[in-house]
Amino acid sequence: MNKQYKEFFFFPDISILIVLIISGAGFSIWRGPTMFTAIFFLVGMITFAFSEYLTHRFFFHLKAPKNPLFLKFMKRIHYDHHSDPNDLKLLFLPLWYSLPNFFVLSLLFYLLTNNLNFTFAFGTGLMSMLLVYEWKHYVAHRPIKPKTKFGRWVKKVHILHHYKNENFWYGVSTPFADYLFGTFRNEKDVETSKSAKDLEKRAL
Repeated sequence: MNKQYKEFFFFPDISILIVLIISGAGFSIWRGPTMFTAIFFLVGMITFAFSEYLTHRFFFHLKAPKNPLFLKFMKRIHYDHHSDPNDLKLLFLPLWYSLPNFFVLSLLFYLLTNNLNFTFAFGTGLMSMLLVYEWKHYVAHRPIKPKTKFGRWVKKVHILHHYKNENFWYGVSTPFADYLFGTFRNEKDVETSKSAKDLEKRAL
């Protein structure tokens, strides 16, 4: 397991993400933590969990674009991950994609609250849930057996998304959104998709 921990935590994007989370938490502590900063931290985590699902379902699985630059972008962001699910270089979301999205969400949050401390708490929550997402995604694609029954189930569900049918089981950090939006199915009731490993061939 030590090898897996080192591989995960010392991957450049993950290391930078951890530094940013610690910095955001440090700012909130320096400004004086309150019940509201804790609440908005949790709001940030929940926001990421829903955005993770919606982005995965409605953006990452778009029908292959004809524009070559956009296609290249989609291949790096998600298509190639389905083609080679265990490639470490394709496993993590690149920070050049995630951080601008977090900045926009945090800016919108600041415009709503006009409070820098709350905004840092919210942004730190977003990044913390991304770290949870990345760890669960990493575990799903590495020869790691989760210690809990829930962890083993989450891993199994994500593997079904890759090898059974890419149109279901979009949640990685949590399956709650799949239940909420109707994309969780019993694997026995789902046909095996011919495009699960080649998203460029998806008809829709």
